[in-house]
Amino acid sequence: MGYNKQKITLGNEFDERKIMYYLGIDLGGTNIAVGVVDENCKIVKKGSVPTKAEREADEIIADMAKLCKDLVADCSLTVDDIEYAGIATPGTANRDTGIIVYANNLPFMNYPIAQKLSQMSGVKHVMIENDANAAAKAEAGAAKGADFSVMITLGTGVGGGIVLDGQVYSGFNFAGAELGHMVIEKDGRPCSCGRNGCWESYSSATGLVNMTKDKLSECHSTGRETLMDKIVAKNEGRISGKTAFSAMKSGDAAAAEVVEDYIDYLACGLTNILRIFQPDVLSIGGGICNEGDNLLVPLKKKIDEMLHLPDYAKKTEIKIAEMGNDAGIIGAATLGM
Repeated sequence: MGYNKQKITLGNEFDERKIMYYLGIDLGGTNIAVGVVDENCKIVKKGSVPTKAEREADEIIADMAKLCKDLVADCSLTVDDIEYAGIATPGTANRDTGIIVYANNLPFMNYPIAQKLSQMSGVKHVMIENDANAAAKAEAGAAKGADFSVMITLGTGVGGGIVLDGQVYSGFNFAGAELGHMVIEKDGRPCSCGRNGCWESYSSATGLVNMTKDKLSECHSTGRETLMDKIVAKNEGRISGKTAFSAMKSGDAAAAEVVEDYIDYLACGLTNILRIFQPDVLSIGGGICNEGDNLLVPLKKKIDEMLHLPDYAKKTEIKIAEMGNDAGIIGAATLGM
């Protein structure tokens, strides 16, 4: 066996104890991130590969399995040393059967992902959970003293996770807390779920990219200059969630309008969540959160305006997720703990 051993002193004798290792897998619409995690919830080694979501499901899982095996080998371990693998996935994840019932942005429909990964990787035990729920569980562990917390992840879509008294809420059918699919604009932008005007269509990284594209088209049609064009050209024509924020920080007015609109939509959805759930802590995660105070300060101000609470009222703590982009990995790795 390739597992590590730890010597524990017991009087004059030594006892060897096996260190427990787990795989945490964060399956996203853009990337698959995997980490080898120890029993103290520390990531020993991590890596990622592109999801390439346009492919067949089995091809995606084959890449996931290869990454898992490569990382395990890099840690001088074997798959037999892995207690289990946990997968954090978008959409409806049936924890009892290991099946992804449905995922908007991925080609999974009633797909037995736990069984498939076990077969392809050799890891005997595989568990699954909705990605936002897994991240919420990880963040709840970090938010000491908070009995009731909500986690929002801003990625390809918008995920929501609710933790009440240490337990993840997922509804009777594992499809609860799909907060990204509450409608905030009637007959608004089309959403991948089939409806229109979902919060996800405006507040995800994808939504921000679409807003940036719309503003660029408007500038081109009116002859208005914007630094966003230079940033896009520098990135070989690629528009990302950073484009508008980067140009705004350089004083670009058109980019500032994009960011303001984005924050307005984000604040609208978060205000709804605060009104409904009244959590102790609301954590926000995802790559967009790397903007730090450029996002959080105006966001909190806008939420305060929308909530209309008196100064003396006790307010939810709104913060950037402490686990950062590792929340999905840590949450997935702790599914069986």
